[in-house]
Amino acid sequence: MTAGEILLEARDLRKSYRRGGGVFADGAGGTAAAARFTAVDGVSFALAPGETLAVVGESGCGKTTLARMVLRLVEADAGELRFAGTDLRAAHGEKLRALRRQMQMVFQDPYASLNPRMRVGEIVGEPLAIHEAKQPRTERRERAVEILRRVGLGADALDRYPHEFSGGQRQRIGIARALILRPKLVVADEPVSALDVSVGAQVLLLLQELQSEFGLTYLFISHSLPVVAQMATRIAVMRAGQFVEVGRAEQVLERPEHAYTRELLAAVPGRSES
Repeated sequence: MTAGEILLEARDLRKSYRRGGGVFADGAGGTAAAARFTAVDGVSFALAPGETLAVVGESGCGKTTLARMVLRLVEADAGELRFAGTDLRAAHGEKLRALRRQMQMVFQDPYASLNPRMRVGEIVGEPLAIHEAKQPRTERRERAVEILRRVGLGADALDRYPHEFSGGQRQRIGIARALILRPKLVVADEPVSALDVSVGAQVLLLLQELQSEFGLTYLFISHSLPVVAQMATRIAVMRAGQFVEVGRAEQVLERPEHAYTRELLAAVPGRSES
């Protein structure tokens, strides 16, 4: 990939956290280094417009921390992060705000990610209220209706509350909220893990359709290889904060090179070894 073909680029991203353990965690018998654990350890990747890079690995491997670092919801300790050629880590104020409207997130839990005290129209239109505050409320409402219809919900959803919808419908509301600004990049953090398999499959199909329609680029976080196989153009296998294997989806799934990737594949029910 040349620089002009890269939408998002990360180089040697690192993030560590203080371990739990109470007031004696940094006592005389330990060190500051021993009292921290590394969640993301030297991760690098490049993401081209229109592709889906899936980051797959077991719980606790650092996937979600990486996703939040990309959106500056969590600040990296070290490394470089560039979006459309701009130094994302150095951006602040209005510059960061302008970049953030081009990068949106679909969260894992469709129950916790929607404010239960807000009506759906307010939830979906909230990014417009933040980034296009001068737009009349009637126009925001019209745009909310348009994107809700595109994700399979009608105008009657506007004045209802999240608890009135099923889990799959709530995730569609979350997707509508993420897409109303027409971002370039969508970070999807385990977007179907809280849903039944059949409902999750419908949401994945919707995400694929929206990607094609809106020219979206996805950073897709998942622990499920069957889900990744449906969505990804490339796969990064993550273990203990590091990428242990990165490649085209078919290569990683059919001809894995790393032992850990083979372990993950062997654990998929119904998959026979080739």
